[in-house]
Amino acid sequence: MDRTESLLTAPADPGVVGPPPPATRPDQEHPPPAARRSPAWTRPALVVLLLATGLLYIWGLGASGWANSFYAAAVQAGSVSWKALFYGSSDAADSITVDKTPASLWLMALSVRVFGLNSWAMLVPQALCGVASVGVLYATVKRWYGPAAGLIAGAVLAVTPVATLMFRFNNPDALLVLLLVAGAYATVRAVEAASTRWIVLVGALVGFGFLTKMLQAFLVIPVFAGVYLLAAPTGLWRRVRQLLLAGLAVVVSAGWWVAIVELVPASARPYIGGSQGNSILELTLGYNGLGRITGDEVGSVGDGGGRPGGGGGGPFGGQTGLLRMFDGEIGGQISWLLPAALILLVAGLLVAGRAARTDRTRAGLLLWGGWLLVTGLIFSFMSGIFHAYYTVALAPAVGALVGIGVTLLWRQRRPLPAGTQETPDGTLADPEGTRRQRWRPLAATATLAGTLAVTVWWAWVLLGRSPDWYPWLRTTVLIAGLAGAALILLVNRLPRRLVPVVLGLGAAAALAGPVAYAVQTAATPHTGSIPTAGPNVAGGFGRGGFPGGRPPGGMELPGGGQIPALPGDGQNGGQAPGFPGGGQNGGQAPGFPGGGRNGAQTPGSPGGGQGRSTGGGMGGLLDTREPSAELRELLEHDSDNYTWVAATVGSNNASGYQLATGDPVMAIGGFNGSDPSPTLAQFQRYVADGEIHYFVGDGGFRANGGSSASQEIAAWVTETFTAQTVDGVTVYDLSTEKDAA
Repeated sequence: MDRTESLLTAPADPGVVGPPPPATRPDQEHPPPAARRSPAWTRPALVVLLLATGLLYIWGLGASGWANSFYAAAVQAGSVSWKALFYGSSDAADSITVDKTPASLWLMALSVRVFGLNSWAMLVPQALCGVASVGVLYATVKRWYGPAAGLIAGAVLAVTPVATLMFRFNNPDALLVLLLVAGAYATVRAVEAASTRWIVLVGALVGFGFLTKMLQAFLVIPVFAGVYLLAAPTGLWRRVRQLLLAGLAVVVSAGWWVAIVELVPASARPYIGGSQGNSILELTLGYNGLGRITGDEVGSVGDGGGRPGGGGGGPFGGQTGLLRMFDGEIGGQISWLLPAALILLVAGLLVAGRAARTDRTRAGLLLWGGWLLVTGLIFSFMSGIFHAYYTVALAPAVGALVGIGVTLLWRQRRPLPAGTQETPDGTLADPEGTRRQRWRPLAATATLAGTLAVTVWWAWVLLGRSPDWYPWLRTTVLIAGLAGAALILLVNRLPRRLVPVVLGLGAAAALAGPVAYAVQTAATPHTGSIPTAGPNVAGGFGRGGFPGGRPPGGMELPGGGQIPALPGDGQNGGQAPGFPGGGQNGGQAPGFPGGGRNGAQTPGSPGGGQGRSTGGGMGGLLDTREPSAELRELLEHDSDNYTWVAATVGSNNASGYQLATGDPVMAIGGFNGSDPSPTLAQFQRYVADGEIHYFVGDGGFRANGGSSASQEIAAWVTETFTAQTVDGVTVYDLSTEKDAA
């Protein structure tokens, strides 16, 4: 056996498997010989993979600045206030929380407490989550399928463009992926020996996943539980009891924080952002729960696709359906190797055949295939808010299935050696212990070649969506991949010294597209609330959520309709109904962009001013206002005498001012400006008590229903206080009423 054969066929190291498996019958998977250990190249290859991943995720990380300022502001708040850290408050004075559970904020805020407030201190923990995810995925796949499968799986995860994006960003997805991959590892360990300890750990990890991104973490529960129930080598009722304990672990690890938040009086904690009733349970089951599936999300960004005329996920998620993961916006994020993963899943299950219940080959395929199918189908058909970067949750499963499938088929394609014997279930066991179906080697070889051909064809399609971005790459990938596929068909007839060349050519062709996208993503700063990986593509929204960072006038929405031209777009100049400056029925709302009754406009941003917008657009829904030096000086003046140096509508507007000054800024209405926090009466009381110094009137977004409190507050401010314009931004001094001026 040559070096290449050894690389792809080396089994898992039995020295790390743990307790020995129960005695196997002839119809069970042949265990690897106890004397066989991982090849010498395994550890150096893993080190290279992890170092390369770290370089990809950390190099130039500070270029993205605050990245998503919505979460950056909460990190800043948590770094100076333990209470804000615990609840995930948007500001250190605890007016309102972010609209997610706060575990990812804890990690970043603790780093900032140690290293100070800067983008590196905030984003490096996210990058390290990515490196750890690659390492844990490698370890998980390697246990049952060998080091080559683990390395392939880890490499695919590392260079998936959306993974490169999210492990360099401060959204919750980085920690979520790490926890779920760790949950898969714990599931594998639990299945090996029917371990109560490991299956309970699975529940705890998924529970902490809930504290990271709520119900999305629970999508893998039926898969993890189903695989354990099927394959654990113990009696049925013991498996059921163990799963009940794991379920209890989920409840405890996720529920302790929820219980505290629900039991603490509302007056003693911040408002729960994203809810209409100040309830974390409402947020969990509504806006961030079933509402994401049905599109019925009160207070969300526009109508969901579940409503007549909706397009799925409002204006952001693309059309729902089986092909959603392959469409213009999402395809380049995750789908490069998705067809290969699906093909290899089916082929792997055919290889497993009619194996015993506890067969690990099939169990692993069901684990990763179930993860991919359950999560992918829900993403494809959910009618509420959906963003392309959510698909990072699919990347570990895609990587695992590619690694497992390639190595399984490579072993199957070898000619049957002398001494091969047939087992009672119709499989063939060769002298090295590799079990085979009655597939002819040609069938496995043809499947590998066909999978590569499909992969490079799809890469050719995806690269064609950015025709001006390295156009030569598209043709090169297709030609090299098809040549590699043809050579794979002949690999059993080629000299052994050429086999590594064939494998290298195929791997390079399959990974060239995602690697190029990943490198472009790492080299490009990303800010705003809806980032995407790779270059702008036809049919996609681009890096800031829209090409150029904001929606152009007249842009078509998925499912029909248009976004009308916004102020400053140079197209019609009309006011966008329901957008910044638009009340519930599109009427002008005083105090929203345009700034009160003097109608001051901020050029360069919706409602605009000299204050710089850092990407996203839509009146502060997607972007961050970075105040000028003059405005920052005004906000910081006498700041020690106020609880909040300013208040403004929308969390992203508030975050820009807060990050610039380091002082709490109240985000009226939360992310969308549609939460009843604070009410007009509460705001008036804060002002009367001298707790808020300024009201900045350059933000807001009228969402899908929700509270009108932010509009009422803006109207009251314009009627009661005198406006001044600072660098084009309208500001009201709440310490001096008009009559007293």
